[in-house]
Amino acid sequence: MEGESSESLPQSGDLPAEVIEVFEKPVLAYLATNGPDGHPHVSPMWVDVEDGLVTVNTAEGRVKYRNLKRDARVSISAEDPAAPFTPAVVKGVATMTTEGADEHIDRLAKKYLGHDRYQFRQPGEVRVKIVINHIAAVR
Repeated sequence: MEGESSESLPQSGDLPAEVIEVFEKPVLAYLATNGPDGHPHVSPMWVDVEDGLVTVNTAEGRVKYRNLKRDARVSISAEDPAAPFTPAVVKGVATMTTEGADEHIDRLAKKYLGHDRYQFRQPGEVRVKIVINHIAAVR
């Protein structure tokens, strides 16, 4: 289950260090996807950086998942508590995969809650890891 992507998008390692620094903290990030009517849909998210790319996690069937299946363009922003009026913002194209998604949500639960496992799994839930291949990033 791969989302749309482009050969020309950065693949890793070229996010500015000051942007990586924000997303590596346990801050709440806001992921914007495009709804079917063209209006933005914004979701608060746990966030991390892997191999220089911003990552988040969701479950199949959620609104952001359905939006990304249709249109993989995203923006995500987070505010550094140490510099509240200087947000980190990344725009790009998301890819989605179930591979490694369960382990990914467990790492996020450790980062945000201090728990080794994500404790809010629902029966039958299929976790999805979202990787943002960025085309622009600013801080």
